Amino acid sequence: MDKEIHRKNLASAAVTIINNTIGEDADREGLLETPRRFAEAWQFWTKGYSEDPAKYLKTFDGEGHNELIFQGGISVWALCEHHLAPFFGVCHIGYIPQGRIVGLSKFSRLVDVYIRRLTIQERATNQIAEIINTILNPTAVGVVMRCRHSCLEARGVQKAGTITYTSALRGAFKTNISARSEFLRFVERADTDCRL
Repeated sequence: MDKEIHRKNLASAAVTIINNTIGEDADREGLLETPRRFAEAWQFWTKGYSEDPAKYLKTFDGEGHNELIFQGGISVWALCEHHLAPFFGVCHIGYIPQGRIVGLSKFSRLVDVYIRRLTIQERATNQIAEIINTILNPTAVGVVMRCRHSCLEARGVQKAGTITYTSALRGAFKTNISARSEFLRFVERADTDCRL
């Protein structure tokens, strides 16, 4: 289905929600543009379905670098598949290359592919680690995500400020205490620098 059909379907769904579910009037002046805006927002929030994450992991010669490469504080904004409510935070990625490396902007783009889908934090964390591990074949890869979930804060138990951490470790970060400790020190430092 093409983007224009998707947009029309989403806009129609917004009118139904506004009129029939909420009991508002979609023809009220303040809501006239809402169905179009809703459709465009949802197309953006779920654009990861149309992207191939592998395209962002084009590798090149690491010129012998075989120590930890770490990128912290990559912003995360996703929709939880359980309530279609946002969760947001940061993602930290580290790896020890084994010959091949990727450009610094690629991890941010990779994270967006997986979080611009209906997902859960645990799955996205694992998916990011797994594709890096598969394509780069590093000595180690680690992904830590730290997020706040609006489904937890704004409904249900309503515990504002609750932070959920998830991690996915592969290779030496899972089996070598020294390597894991170095990675987690970088995560701790990045978390100190990143406010939610």
